[in-house]
Amino acid sequence: MTPYERFVQARDFLQRHRTDYETAYRDYRAPELDTFNWALDFFDQEARDNQRPALWVVGDDGSEQKISFADMSSRSHQVAQYLYECGVRRGDRVLLMLPNRVELWEIMLAGIKLGAVLVPTTMLVSTADLQDRLDRGGVRHVIAQASEALKFAGLQGSFTRIAVGGSAEGWRDFEDSRAVTTVFTPDGQTMADDPLLLYFTSGTTAKPKLVLHSHQSYPVGHLSTMYWIGLQQGDVHWNISSPGWAKHAWSCFFAPWNAGATIFVYNYERFNARAVLDVVQRCGVTSLCAPPTVWRMMIQEDLSKWKPPLRELVGAGEPLNPEVIDQVAKAWGIHIRDGFGQSETTAQIGNPPGQPLKPGSMGRPLPGYRIALLDADDQQVFEGEISVALEPRPLGLMLGYEGDEAKMADVMRAGYYHTGDTATVDEDGYYFYVGRNDDVFKSSDYRISPFELESVLIEHDDVLEAAIVPSPDPVRLSVPKAFITLRQGAEPSREMARAIFAFARERLAPYKRIRRIEFRELPKTISGKIRRVELRKQEAGRGEGGAAGVEYREEEFGN
Repeated sequence: MTPYERFVQARDFLQRHRTDYETAYRDYRAPELDTFNWALDFFDQEARDNQRPALWVVGDDGSEQKISFADMSSRSHQVAQYLYECGVRRGDRVLLMLPNRVELWEIMLAGIKLGAVLVPTTMLVSTADLQDRLDRGGVRHVIAQASEALKFAGLQGSFTRIAVGGSAEGWRDFEDSRAVTTVFTPDGQTMADDPLLLYFTSGTTAKPKLVLHSHQSYPVGHLSTMYWIGLQQGDVHWNISSPGWAKHAWSCFFAPWNAGATIFVYNYERFNARAVLDVVQRCGVTSLCAPPTVWRMMIQEDLSKWKPPLRELVGAGEPLNPEVIDQVAKAWGIHIRDGFGQSETTAQIGNPPGQPLKPGSMGRPLPGYRIALLDADDQQVFEGEISVALEPRPLGLMLGYEGDEAKMADVMRAGYYHTGDTATVDEDGYYFYVGRNDDVFKSSDYRISPFELESVLIEHDDVLEAAIVPSPDPVRLSVPKAFITLRQGAEPSREMARAIFAFARERLAPYKRIRRIEFRELPKTISGKIRRVELRKQEAGRGEGGAAGVEYREEEFGN
């Protein structure tokens, strides 16, 4: 069998059993590949004479672009030839810093065809972070939005500069790519384990790690993601995600195109829930993936006013609070299905279509992954670190952390990849997220899961977002403190704090009670994840007499 045939056989098996979890999980076999170039061996084969839309980009300015699979294949050949003429060679590191515009997908496909190593980078990155990426990433070529060219002025290093969407002094103009031939001949075979993608993690707790993926770990590994979402040929799939992060590759690139679905994008200057819901309905979006922050903003609207043709809803990035899932289900009769994965992997755990859902559960292990919960001694337990068995090694697992052999040895110990996240598992094999290992803490010798307490808080009508961290306490060692962002129109006050304390007290066991509250905007990474580490540092500073905001304590209210 050819690599294409092996890949399609695995893909078709999962799609045939998209609602038969037991069969899919038990009988799935990852394709065995020695050589594989997803763009050449799979995408181009699927795109031949295929006029169905591969990419559909809509703008809030009324613009709209639809590109067929056939045209995307041909155009990416042209871009690959152009990049080759610019000096890009197999194995070269190419930093890619673009918004959601058609050229992003053209260049991603072209880079794969060339055998280059793509370094996706958010446009929100600082100059210092850019220098870090250039240095630690070994970048030889930069392709960036023309408006971002000034960020690279004065940066150290020798690299090709290509501007997209306009001209920039000292930069090549990507528009010149349209003048080259559409004939592209690869300079050799691509091995399945050759490096393809280098991601800088968002750094919620430490300096960003360099996650290196291969030509099979993401392109083929994301068959598990396709299965979790439930994508089928002909679907219109929108993943609300910014380029530069692994989640964008998850379901703005590999998972939908693995399935033969249309990738949909709506570009807006500022998020507006009503406009988003209008677009979903007007454009016939059938599958929607969004981070918790977006879902929380959407449920501020009366969702029952919209009747979109949605079939699949999933949440990603961080665990989704049950309150949000319930509100969407009441309005549309569809449950948002949670899942779990990392930049280092594809989707590991999830609730695929057609399966019984348990409130608060992120689901069961997905095809291609064997999961165990391990304690500090690497023994299996019912509450512990989510760990992935390495025998056999899952296809969707990274090649490794580039430049950090000690970190790799630590996370790959005892025959498992250790994720750094804690969960519990029930008798039916359903997993329930507890939190990052660094976020779980003890109060009066009880283990506290921030996620559990946060889920209770956002059920309050006036709470938009919440983050729980330990606050130093002379008696209990630490107590749960809530940093809270209120919904629009709600004002921070002593009476608001009193009401939230009372609300939480009715819903939490005494040892889990929230003892302190501070109102503020939550610090986040540029990928949108809450930086609890920053809040923990603030609390440590308060304990040492450092400055902090206005704090309300439960005992002040006679409780």
